[in-house]
Amino acid sequence: MPDYLRLVALFGIVVVNVQFIAFSALGSFADPGGETQRDEITLWLVNGLALLKTYGLFSFMFGVGLGFLMRSAARRGLPFGRVYRNRMIGLAILGIAHGCLFFPGDILTIYAVTGSILYLFRDWQVGRLVRVGAALLIVQALIAPPLLLAAPETPPDIVAMERAILTGGGFLEAVLFRSVGFAVIMPSFLVIQGTAALGWFCLGLAAVKSGMIDDAAHPLWRRARRWCLGPGVVLGLVGAALSQWGPPVPGVVLTIAAAPVATLGYLGVTAALSRPPGPVVAKALAAGGSSLSIYLGQSIVLLRSSQATGWAYGIRWNGCPQWSSRSR
Repeated sequence: MPDYLRLVALFGIVVVNVQFIAFSALGSFADPGGETQRDEITLWLVNGLALLKTYGLFSFMFGVGLGFLMRSAARRGLPFGRVYRNRMIGLAILGIAHGCLFFPGDILTIYAVTGSILYLFRDWQVGRLVRVGAALLIVQALIAPPLLLAAPETPPDIVAMERAILTGGGFLEAVLFRSVGFAVIMPSFLVIQGTAALGWFCLGLAAVKSGMIDDAAHPLWRRARRWCLGPGVVLGLVGAALSQWGPPVPGVVLTIAAAPVATLGYLGVTAALSRPPGPVVAKALAAGGSSLSIYLGQSIVLLRSSQATGWAYGIRWNGCPQWSSRSR
């Protein structure tokens, strides 16, 4: 089951990050997008089915990874604190480099900070981890909408600067612009995304300690499929539709609130699909085991592809993405 979960989460993150790498990072969460009907439908499906949901799956697997690392360190007689500290330092270094060079929406830095907090919870019992994890997800659902919706509109001169630098500037100019953007957005991301990440970390660690992660037939996975999948998906699609075509405020609130419910449903579905794989699926699962390399590699591939096809760095003018002159 962990191998399947990693694969699903990584694929979902790639799908979600495409739009944020292709278009400006300065647009509002509630900005509509898409110049054609197919663009709009695609954006609606991505936001309704994957946005914030696959991030939850990825965060859940981080907590699972902590549980597995604790098992491995105990089995091999290694000092767990030193091993975990070195991993978090390495994660922070890679995250900062990723955010400054490629993608200001990096999550590795957030994981390094919140993962260091998770270390303090490593000896907690399952019940306490579940209660704190659920409470953090509720807190995130309450604080994220007002913070996102209250974000000030980006001044036009900053948007014009972004377009000029990322389409015609040099390497150092692009790195400097991304670095400043990364430093500006990271504090709010730590609050908004970090709260949910720590909640899913706790639930993932609880799944290891309870043995659920090793039992794809556990009754709780079946209940997650039955009670969370349908409502989570429907509410997520409705919220994404409202954000895109209707009043944005209730749409954003509903999208964020429905994300944990849908994520639990996806966990249940993934458990149902976790069967001994054939040769093709086995290769995919093996690739999914290199989650850090794939996460970093996707930014390189997507950014290079967008530059090659000429549709990178479209800017959201008045809420609509505008293609660069090369794409026309």
